[in-house]
Amino acid sequence: MEEDYMSSDNDYFYDDDDDDQDSLTGLQVIDNDATLRSDRASSTKVITKESLLAAQTEDVHRIMELLSLREHHARTLLIYFCWDVEKVLAVLVEKGKDRLYAEAGVSVVEHRDPCSSSSSLSCGVCIEDKSADEFTIMDCGHYFCNNCWTEHFIVQIREGQSRRIRCMEHKCSSICDEAKIRNLVTARDSDLAEKFDRFLLESYIDDNKRVKWCPSVPHCGNAIRVEDDEFCEVECACGEQFCFSCSYEAHSPCSCLMWEFWAKKCQDESETVNWITVNTKPCPKCHKPVEKNGGCNLVMCVCGQSFCWICGGATGREHTWTSIAGHSCGRYKEDHVSKTERAKRELWRYVHYHNRYKAHTDSYKLEAKLKETIQRKISKLEEKESTFKDFSWVTNGLYRLFRSRRVLSYSYPFAYYMFGDDLFKNEMTKKDKEIKQNLFEDQQQQLEANVEKLSMCLEEPFDGFNEDKVKEIRMQIITMSSIVDNLCRKMYECIENDLLGPLQHTTHIIAPYKSKGVEKASEPPDWQSTPAQSSERSRCSNDVMESCQPSSSVENRDERGCSLRKRPRGGIGAETFFDLNLPADMIHHS
Repeated sequence: MEEDYMSSDNDYFYDDDDDDQDSLTGLQVIDNDATLRSDRASSTKVITKESLLAAQTEDVHRIMELLSLREHHARTLLIYFCWDVEKVLAVLVEKGKDRLYAEAGVSVVEHRDPCSSSSSLSCGVCIEDKSADEFTIMDCGHYFCNNCWTEHFIVQIREGQSRRIRCMEHKCSSICDEAKIRNLVTARDSDLAEKFDRFLLESYIDDNKRVKWCPSVPHCGNAIRVEDDEFCEVECACGEQFCFSCSYEAHSPCSCLMWEFWAKKCQDESETVNWITVNTKPCPKCHKPVEKNGGCNLVMCVCGQSFCWICGGATGREHTWTSIAGHSCGRYKEDHVSKTERAKRELWRYVHYHNRYKAHTDSYKLEAKLKETIQRKISKLEEKESTFKDFSWVTNGLYRLFRSRRVLSYSYPFAYYMFGDDLFKNEMTKKDKEIKQNLFEDQQQQLEANVEKLSMCLEEPFDGFNEDKVKEIRMQIITMSSIVDNLCRKMYECIENDLLGPLQHTTHIIAPYKSKGVEKASEPPDWQSTPAQSSERSRCSNDVMESCQPSSSVENRDERGCSLRKRPRGGIGAETFFDLNLPADMIHHS
């Protein structure tokens, strides 16, 4: 039965391992997806309101232990190096402790405290003599009166510089002790002191290249930390799936730059292009779109050129009820290099790729409604007296359908830019481009054909079938799931190795293909807090998460690579039923 099904159409994908035994072996992996999901440690973590402080403290304590530093010194180092522990250690090995500390503004040298040996001191800022107990000394050894320090700190915090407040001494680059800053500012303005604490806490997300806010709207209040590859796609606990590199929706196999261009192009042009395509035709002389506002098929452009509305060909201006002078489009004339076709080529090229992208995106959203249908079918089968006890083959088939449909959808924007002149004009010769385009489109068509067949199998009313027919449809869904997964994997290999890999003048990196779909971030158990810790964290963490703005899609960074992103607003997200690839709008309404 399996071989009959496999050979029923030439669109199917074949390889040397497509015999019955190998297909079943491959699908044992698919059937165990649910187990693998729960057993395999996730490389992405959710940072919630409760775990933000614990996540920051984890890195701070690591630096404290490695370098034997006090807490505020370790935090100063990490803030300077954008919370990149590996970079701190690399600079330590390369330059040594002294240069590492000097570069970050950390002073660990012990200085004599003049406040303990003198009854009165002179402030170098206000030039006033005051009692020694009205002065504060920093780690660098410089001291000023508390009033001057407080004014300095307040100005810096209000200007948004509270993460690295420097000493007031001329040419001193040491960073002030955060505990002393907090104590002095609290005595003057407790609200501003809380703002200072929030700035220190939120720097872990805003400056950390491995941590980003979830871009969900409304915002769920979570951030995501990745442990390995920054070029990956992740799923937040709220169900939002996005590209970690650019914070757009998950878009592989498009690179971030490709998707940024495509999203802008669709937003700016899709509706306009649709209207122009339906209602206008290009002038054969100036190529501008012309709208016909009357019944006559002899049309005149603003440039003065007359042309036939039926065929688009240039004509004279004289015409009768039945004909146009010097023109007849009733006869077919083959003209491969017509000016009209050249003018319409780019427009139609965009329309071609956009229509197919839109068609698969629409199918993707409609197929998401299969969730409830599949659940009803499974419930009916479970009520029957049947030998089938495990129906993971249905849900796994649905997972494969969602994943492959989305890959297929985004493969059209990829092809539009890969084989166009916008990004890779001088990267390939015309012959190489044609060969590579044919190779890619062959794989794309194979995937498209088999995705449609998998969708058709899942829509079968198998809850009403007899047991033999259910076995048959089960085998078909399992087989098609394996085939589609292999085709997606091969398409990604083609893109990474044959198309993007050989590029000389530019680099485009895509998120790797994962059979199980976008990885769902998880909160590690050791970040769970005790009641006492939760009380302490809630004071700062909740304020930070709830006062945040969503991160922008295009990041700005300072000279050290630290992000200048804004902070997202807080909100509550919903849990999802499926582990991968449901469209966001379907998740939120399910």
